[in-house]
Amino acid sequence: MIFQERQIHAAIFDMDGTLFDTERLRFSTLKQASTQLFGQPISDAVLTDSLGLSARKAEALARQHYGPDYPYSAIRQRADELELAYVRKYGVPLKPGLFEVLEHLKAAGLLLAVATSSRRAIAEEYLINAGVMKYFDITVCGDEVARGKPHPEIFLTASASLNCEPQHCLSFEDSENGIRSAAAAGTLVIAIRDIKEPCAEVRALAFRYCQCMTDFLADLRPCLPSRPVPRLTDPFPATRNDLKVGIHGFGAMGGGYLAQVLAHWDGYTRPQEIVGATSDQALRNLVNAFGRYAVHYANRAFEQAIEHVRLIDINDPHAMQELYRETALVAICLPENAIRQQAGQIARGLQARFAGDAEPLTLLVVLNKLGGAAFTRRCVRDELLRQMDADEADALLARVEFSETVVNRIVSKTPRELLRKQLRLRLHELRRLEDSLGELHLTSPRTASEESLQQLSTRLGHLAPLSELGSHSLSLFSSGPDMPLYAQKGGALLERLCQVQTVDDIAAIQKLKNRLLNGTHAIIAWYASLLGYPSIGQGMGDERVQQLARQVVDREIKPALLRENPALAPFADRFIDNFLQRCRRSFKDPCQRVARDPLRKLQRRERILGSIDLARQFGLTTERLEFATALALLYALRCAPPEDKECQLIRSLYERHGTAAAVLTYDGNYLGAPYPGLDAQTDAALLARIDRHFEALAAEGSSHWDWPLQEA
Repeated sequence: MIFQERQIHAAIFDMDGTLFDTERLRFSTLKQASTQLFGQPISDAVLTDSLGLSARKAEALARQHYGPDYPYSAIRQRADELELAYVRKYGVPLKPGLFEVLEHLKAAGLLLAVATSSRRAIAEEYLINAGVMKYFDITVCGDEVARGKPHPEIFLTASASLNCEPQHCLSFEDSENGIRSAAAAGTLVIAIRDIKEPCAEVRALAFRYCQCMTDFLADLRPCLPSRPVPRLTDPFPATRNDLKVGIHGFGAMGGGYLAQVLAHWDGYTRPQEIVGATSDQALRNLVNAFGRYAVHYANRAFEQAIEHVRLIDINDPHAMQELYRETALVAICLPENAIRQQAGQIARGLQARFAGDAEPLTLLVVLNKLGGAAFTRRCVRDELLRQMDADEADALLARVEFSETVVNRIVSKTPRELLRKQLRLRLHELRRLEDSLGELHLTSPRTASEESLQQLSTRLGHLAPLSELGSHSLSLFSSGPDMPLYAQKGGALLERLCQVQTVDDIAAIQKLKNRLLNGTHAIIAWYASLLGYPSIGQGMGDERVQQLARQVVDREIKPALLRENPALAPFADRFIDNFLQRCRRSFKDPCQRVARDPLRKLQRRERILGSIDLARQFGLTTERLEFATALALLYALRCAPPEDKECQLIRSLYERHGTAAAVLTYDGNYLGAPYPGLDAQTDAALLARIDRHFEALAAEGSSHWDWPLQEA
């Protein structure tokens, strides 16, 4: 590995205070042991001055202060016992970023060694307990060298044992004596701050001084290649780091896609835990009981298990504040109205986070809306202004990166009835745990089949966490296979995520996807619903639907977008081909879900009419988009569920005026503001063409339904 223009073959790590946050624990146990055996605790000053010394030198220092009869050996032995008892009960306290550093160094092909002043019996137990022994090729311990730190013997021994010259070794140390030892050996010293900050003279011996292990990662990452966007079937990294990440809105996109993005993380390690927030109690019970769930990819006959997931109640203020306080990144996967409703939770979460000395936070905003990140920031700022002045709100928001994204994947939830059947089968598979599961009262398959999903999940939730369920998971989402998540180039954190592709102008990618795919997706759903097909996949089996979809993107939307921004050309065909292929396979994607909210999709600047406006700027015709607009209105009148409020409004307008134009020029209240529709005078010619399509489609026995075939 080339590091800072130097050839590096190996890395040597001190253990206490560098790999592990054990110096504070050691201070506590030595004080406790000294009190037990000598009648008074050893002072902080003596303990601090002992850092990095061999046992013999530390003993001499203690006796200088407490006299020649001070029972240092017995105190040290008792402290070892107390420390081991703590570690065996609670585990070894790790330094943040440790696993990420070790994984990156191993991936770079370096040999790794431990060089510790601790005895081998202690060192090996700690390394095994912490799960890091597997990374190290050799271990050199304090009871195996004649001269302890600050003498260079231990680092010279470690480098020689690795068959490496010291000048080609990185060494990681925290104490003054350790830094002196590593520097005297001729290694390249990476000093990691711990309890006692080295004096200026010693700091000058270090090649790099880091406040923490994660600081070193910033220097290390440029030396290694970024991991490529994973393939669908690639496993997640086996090693978990010490980070938690959050998903605010654990619905189809959050659970069926963003969880996968976060689980792949940087390709080297994965987060310790994914915390999702949802109001769905049944979903919380199921995921928390199993600790995992599966995503189903029908076109690959593949299921992927997402593990180390915990769900919280999105309406629990305390749990939501903890989510924002403890996580390194939060993906916000909520629709527009829900973001307005949840802005208060986000604002309170940010206040809780930054009440202390917390790291800046990245909010990955996954909203199917142009300018979604800016919209979310405005909503959160409005909530903050209810509790603080503008300067305070802006100072807090300056520590938050609202990152704009574009998703090129279709995801749907598993139908509740199918989920209930899955759960029933899983519970029967677990009948060997009958004693543990007795409170479920699974006396017969018939009894379980009569229980609702809510009842079953609640009963199961009472058992969580049940470790025996770990090898089982429920398939909660169906998803397309497209991997990349596109995000605005910005903060360093997103550049690390291997499934995220950052771009200079995310607004252009958003517009491409919104117009090219989202609008066409809705058109397919409206047309297929009117022709009697329940799913997108079934609708795409009808040549009329397929032809209209291909004609809309190839002949009208794409030409207009590329006239406006030729730089989108490399993305356009890939987006189109992947999208149409997905639609042909989307047999579990209900048309009703995709077709909802037609009034929102027919706003002046939105997917359909916005594309018509753009095409008109370049003198392009848009007859197929106009045909699709008529389909949207007819869907609202004939196929939409009665409870759909937008469609209720469309039906009311049509009943009063009897024309499609009356709906499209509506300017009344919509989400608290005037609806941005077409203008009756400026858009008269366009409205007349849409009306003609609408009247032709509405006529009984009309052949106009076959119009896309005639235009092929």
